[in-house]
Amino acid sequence: MKRVLLGMSGGVDSSTAIIFLQEAGYEVVGITFRFLEDFDDSDAKMVAEKLGIEHHTVDYRKEFKKDVIDKFLGDYSKGLTPNPCVICNRKCKFKFLFDNMDKYNCQYIATGHYAKIEDNNLYRSKNLLKDQSYFLYDLPKEKLDKIIFPLEGMSKDKVREIASDHKLINANKKDSFDVCFIKGTFNDYIKENAKQLPGDVVDIDTNKVIGKHKGLMYYTIGQRRGLDIGGTTDRMFVVGKDIEKNILYICIGDDNDYLISDSCLIENVNYLGDEKVTKCTAKFRYRMEDVSVELEYLEDNKMLVKYSGIKRVTPGQACVLYKDDLCLGGGIITEVRKNNQKLWYI
Repeated sequence: MKRVLLGMSGGVDSSTAIIFLQEAGYEVVGITFRFLEDFDDSDAKMVAEKLGIEHHTVDYRKEFKKDVIDKFLGDYSKGLTPNPCVICNRKCKFKFLFDNMDKYNCQYIATGHYAKIEDNNLYRSKNLLKDQSYFLYDLPKEKLDKIIFPLEGMSKDKVREIASDHKLINANKKDSFDVCFIKGTFNDYIKENAKQLPGDVVDIDTNKVIGKHKGLMYYTIGQRRGLDIGGTTDRMFVVGKDIEKNILYICIGDDNDYLISDSCLIENVNYLGDEKVTKCTAKFRYRMEDVSVELEYLEDNKMLVKYSGIKRVTPGQACVLYKDDLCLGGGIITEVRKNNQKLWYI
């Protein structure tokens, strides 16, 4: 019987994945990673016991802090808007699963993600409302045939129904939509963990100082709400940051094109396609619709992604490429451009 190492968070998705794996004839070994100080693996242990599988807990707090938390804070301090879940999947969750696969005599790994792997390729889930391929673009191509996503195509309601039928304690456990290591509000977390200096807010149209910001890390490109900037009551939104000068650039009003770009540079590209394509679609944020793009392959694992004018393409976020439902991979946005020129304020 083939053995599969399943990453168990204690949530309903990874727990229900055990049932599908067992029904498919696998012997399941559960593993839970300790990433944070306020860690509780009791739900995972109780589910493992209920379903009769072997379970292990492994401490990776040091690695998680270095590779995810510290990088998250470092990227924000550079003016980027990072996505820690993308980093965590490649640097931690899947890496640690592969690291432990041989130790527990397993031939495969599995998680409760909603995506599809077929013929050594990554695809969107048939359930597009839950599709998580955007967060998985950085998986190693050479190891895709060792990964199983048992929940492919399932709806969340059906997953909960199956968990309830098997009397799992977490059948109705709430999903987590927040960054796991941020407890409370984002601003409180930044205040506690990163040194922030107040600075000038500059109207990008007039180049005049119109107020003070409380620290650049509190603001993201395109942000409209919660700016709490003194000096004006007019409608405004963030269009850029000057990290060296500690300046926050804002635009007053709505009729503008400061956040519109027509290309971006992505780096650390992980290409999953079997053949290089020059035309496909892309997502620049998880919940956005696909847009048509053209690709220019550059040296040093970089790529120029060209498109018609799009708002709020943001450095630090992932650009993920698709050909229909096939995920071609992607990279991290490092520059945003318009008319072949880098937008200096973003």
